[in-house]
Amino acid sequence: MNYWTQSPENIYVAAHRGWSAVYPENTMIAIRKAAELGVDQIEIDVRQTKDGELVIIHDATVDRTTDGSGNVCDLTLEEIKKLDAGVKKSAEFAGERIPTFTEFMDYIKDFDMMTLDIELKLYPEDFGDTAYEVCDRVLKQLVEYGFKDRCVINSFSSSLNEYICNKNEGWKQHVYYPIQFLRSYDKCKDPYSYAYCCCMFGAPEGEFTGTAESYVDMKAKGVQPWAGASIKDQTGVDEAIAKKAELITCNNPDVVLECLRKRGAHK
Repeated sequence: MNYWTQSPENIYVAAHRGWSAVYPENTMIAIRKAAELGVDQIEIDVRQTKDGELVIIHDATVDRTTDGSGNVCDLTLEEIKKLDAGVKKSAEFAGERIPTFTEFMDYIKDFDMMTLDIELKLYPEDFGDTAYEVCDRVLKQLVEYGFKDRCVINSFSSSLNEYICNKNEGWKQHVYYPIQFLRSYDKCKDPYSYAYCCCMFGAPEGEFTGTAESYVDMKAKGVQPWAGASIKDQTGVDEAIAKKAELITCNNPDVVLECLRKRGAHK
């Protein structure tokens, strides 16, 4: 089965942390609504609790997205599950919880053509061997669910990216541009030499970045040029089309899908 039919004429849409513009990020409601909308990909972040459970949350702490506080790695799954992960988005989402990776996989397995972008948030630079162990567990579970051929793995750690590459198991890897965004980039091999795709994402202030030349350069390296989560309207979509991006990661997939379809750039 070929899950990767994206092109400049059929630009994939990835829901960043689920449909996070409307629903609380990295929660099951955000993931469900994005999948039901018909996105091509779901992007999530994976961390580990104190008792070794894999959970879906972006930040190192629970403070921003829940009614609790503390480091994810210092809380047990039982403690994590008591936190409200929806109320800070809106009172209507009160009661949403931080999902486990298994809960996510149990749901998404029923979407036959869905692709995944799994971001590993534990870096060897901070967590040592634990980062590699978590990586191995995530990869193992993806294989068990039959998702190896339809997911990309990404991390802001060059060391972890290279570790996956050196496993020689054929994992598609998603890295970032420019290379300076990657931890330990100066100590590792060129990630663009093994990457499947590259996120040419926006600057911290939310501006769309990446020159047309940089997109062409990525393609010349054999790396799929993807556009990142700063794109949110027709102007951004038109720029992504002009630069021949082959996937757009976004917080508002409903709007981005409509904009692409207006330009005949999504099947």
